[in-house]
Amino acid sequence: MSPSQMSKMLWSFHEGWDELIRIHPSISRMFALVVLPLSLLPPAMIYYAGGNYGDIYVPGVAPGQWHSAAAIYFIAELLTVPAMAWVMHLACRANNVPAGYHQCFTLAAIAPIPMWLSSLVLFVPNLPVCLAVGALGLLASLAITYRGIYALFRMHEDLRAMQMATVVTGAGLLAWLILMQIVLLH
Repeated sequence: MSPSQMSKMLWSFHEGWDELIRIHPSISRMFALVVLPLSLLPPAMIYYAGGNYGDIYVPGVAPGQWHSAAAIYFIAELLTVPAMAWVMHLACRANNVPAGYHQCFTLAAIAPIPMWLSSLVLFVPNLPVCLAVGALGLLASLAITYRGIYALFRMHEDLRAMQMATVVTGAGLLAWLILMQIVLLH
């Protein structure tokens, strides 16, 4: 999956999605080639930003605390992806949507990519800029979730896909808030 396909996935129900369905990557391949490397970005950026100008984000926190928060955040991220796949799978079963765990994991691995990439803004020591880019990353992840539910789960009703996306997004936002609390409260 190329970056140009990823950007098309934000706006289309077929561009990029049809290719992903065709190649049908295994869960272990998705984890090794997407989840693991991209989930390293936010902890690395937390480590860097917290160690260099952490007082901009939370005054009085020692660099060592930022470093341990980054490590905990990384572990929590790795656990969040399969947990989100499980939540999606439960939502599918509750709504009689014939999607297997594989499709759910695929979407759980792809949906957070914009948020992972938005962590690169932590190179900029400016809280409002970081918040704005983080919000854009979150919105892009929400768009991918909706389009992915429609495409990967082969939904044909917009309203039903929107309902599923709302449930999944709610769980995803809760997970994201918990991850942010790990960083800010550690």
